[in-house]
Parts: sequence; C-alpha cells; structure tokens
Amino acid sequence: MIKKIILIAIGCFLMLVFTSPVSLKAAVEGPPQSDLWPEIQSYKTGYLQVSKLHSIFYQLGGNPKGKPMIVLHGGPGAGCTPRYYRYFNPEKFHIILHDQRGCGKSKPYGELKGNTTPNLVEDIEKLRKHLKLGQVYLFGGSWGSTLALAYAETYPENVKGMILRGIFTATKQEIDHFYHGGTAAYFPGNYKKLTTLVEQPEKKNLPALLLKKLQSPDPKTREKYAHAWAVYESKIAFLQISDQAIENFLVHWNPYAFALIENYYMANGCFLEEGQLIRDASKLVDIPIIMVNGRYDLICPPITAYKLQQKLPKSKLIIVDSAGHTAAERPIQQELVKAAAEFE
Repeated sequence: MIKKIILIAIGCFLMLVFTSPVSLKAAVEGPPQSDLWPEIQSYKTGYLQVSKLHSIFYQLGGNPKGKPMIVLHGGPGAGCTPRYYRYFNPEKFHIILHDQRGCGKSKPYGELKGNTTPNLVEDIEKLRKHLKLGQVYLFGGSWGSTLALAYAETYPENVKGMILRGIFTATKQEIDHFYHGGTAAYFPGNYKKLTTLVEQPEKKNLPALLLKKLQSPDPKTREKYAHAWAVYESKIAFLQISDQAIENFLVHWNPYAFALIENYYMANGCFLEEGQLIRDASKLVDIPIIMVNGRYDLICPPITAYKLQQKLPKSKLIIVDSAGHTAAERPIQQELVKAAAEFE
C-alpha cells in the first residue's frame, strides 16, 4: 500500500514538474486526489507558429467564456498535461496550457536554437493574442513561476492576477544552491552520485558540464545523463521518496528534453540579468498575487518567495508546513486549489 502511494505521488510530480510523452496510466494507478477538480478533456488543441523554427503546442479546457488562466509548466523543458486543468473550477475558468519551445509536443523537440526566456515570454504574448484573450491570469510553479514573473514584468497591463508556487527568480545564488552544494547538505549521497558521474565537479559549473554530456553525439551517453539528472532532481523534490520508486517510474518516461533544456537554461543564468525579476518587481505592485511555497522546498527555498513578497506588500505568501517542492504533495495541492478559488 505504501509503495502504491509513493508511485502515485511521483507520477503526479513528474506530470507537473517534468512531462511524459506517453500515458502515465500504465505507470501509476490510484484514486484521484479529492482536493482537485474532476478530470476534464481538452475541448481544443492546436499548434501556433511562433518563429521560423518553432511551433508550440497548446490545449484548451474549461469554459471558453470563463476567466482566462494561462498555465506555465515547470522545467524548463517540461510540458503540460490535462492534469493541470484540475486546479481550477472548469465552469469559471478558461484554462490555457501550452508546451514551451522544444518540449512536450512542441516542435522541433529538444531544440535549443532560439530558445531563451525572452523568446518564451513573447510566445505567451503571441498565444494570448492568437486566442484573443484580453487580460489573463497566470499560474506557474518552479520554473513556471520564473516565466510568469518575466512575462508579467514585460506586459503588466495584460495580467489580472497570478498564482505562483515554489518561487524561483533565477539568481546566481539560487542556481548555485541547486547545483553546487546547497542540496548536498540534505542529500549528500544524491549529490555525490551526480557530480562523480559528471566528473570534474571542482570546476563548479555543473549545469554546463551536464549540458555538454547531454549534447554528446552518442545516444547512450545522452540517455545516461538525462536519467541521472531526472533521478537527482526527483530525489530532492520530495520530502520522502525511495530510490526504487523513482527508478520504477523512469522506466516509463524519457526525460531527455527536460534534462537538456533545463541545464541549458541554468548554464546561461536563465537568460535573465542578475537579480532582474526582484529588481523589476515594482511593476507588479497593482497585480493580485498569491504565492505558495513548501517550508522544506530544497529546490526553491522559501527565502526567495519571502524576498519577493517584501517587494510586493499587497501580495499574499503562504508557507506550507510539511511540504517540499513538488505540487504532488497534498498540502501544496490544497493551497493551490484555494488560491484559484480566490480568483473565481
């Protein structure tokens, strides 16, 4: 029974933070969390050509006449699944999902050319105009919170409200915490295993080293390092999860685009100026914002959310005790559903 619960949890996490190109039913079976809204299907899907090279895949659910809620997935390099619909009342919200450049069903898969944060910001704006949405709400967790902040600071006039989880502003300090020892204080074995595999960790540029391995011409090398990265991040995302549970799930999922794109972004400071998102937070002072952060989030520690909230005194910050990073943990789910209800 405990093993089954763990498998359900990791399946939820990988749907929300990573993505899977295949159905997850074969990997994780179990009853839906009662905190979430019932499952719904997309009423429309499509592709939007956003550059000469890139087309992004989008899917729409809920009420086409409802309040437009744009969901921004994590990673970078992950993608959206219809499970994201379940945070929102489908009668009240028009829910817009899209796979960012290079991942999910967007084309070309795994493409790094023309793939930067400013590009993704403009893709959101192109999608908003394409769907004739007017002002929108934004919902993003982890990297999705970064992208939501970047979009809102670029187009504050287009944003009516925001729900952010696991706040990440892509500063050097945050990236160093993630890669260069911050998590090692809590998961030393997990960290040692990754850095030993990559070799030359003394250079202290782990994302760049991983990126080089992930761009190897040898497919077996690419597969090995994508798997290693997925194991590393999965382990630190949960308060408690076994190594075997992670391996059981990864049998059903190819994390290559996730690993490649995430390390590409982190090796390049997420294509943002140092401290940019906190510096420009004053542009958001009139936008209602609800932030949710796990007390024991080792990927996105709550200090970042706290610093952002100090710049935005009208915002609300909810620190969730007994929760880590992943939105699959029930206390986080409950707060996200409550936050969405506040915007109904």
